[in-house]
Amino acid sequence: MPAADVGINILEVARMERVLKRRPSFVRRVFTDEERLFCEGTARPAEHYAARFAARGAVVRALGLGPGDGVGRHDVAVGVSDAGRPVAVLSGRVAEAAAARGVAEIALSLSFTHEVATAMALLVTDEVRPKPKEERDPERELLSSFKRARSVLDELDHLQGDVAATLE
Repeated sequence: MPAADVGINILEVARMERVLKRRPSFVRRVFTDEERLFCEGTARPAEHYAARFAARGAVVRALGLGPGDGVGRHDVAVGVSDAGRPVAVLSGRVAEAAAARGVAEIALSLSFTHEVATAMALLVTDEVRPKPKEERDPERELLSSFKRARSVLDELDHLQGDVAATLE
């Protein structure tokens, strides 16, 4: 199993607009309450719905799942982090597949114009996740420095004793 996988999906915004007009129930069936609240609070909801729909496909593709793999409508949703970034929210078959592959994080990027919406999902395992930088501990560094200095002084004291014994 690769340590990281990528899935990309693209959707025409006009296609989403047509679906929204012809089948208003589509939004309630496919998107979560949180997604609907977010999208409806924007100036152009169709663009945001299209980006979220594309994100579902990107995540599923990155996991190597297809139409016959039992993926449910709400197995991938798009939430918003505290920092305002899109976050993949997994459940059902998709969550199981991600856990089986050791996915620790899904980096999700959404983008759109008036014409198209795109999504990119990067599945990351702990093996490739960047490690946090080790915090410097000035107190520990000072203690280590004193121990090295004490060791040098002890060695000098020992050598001085050997030299004095040789001269006697």
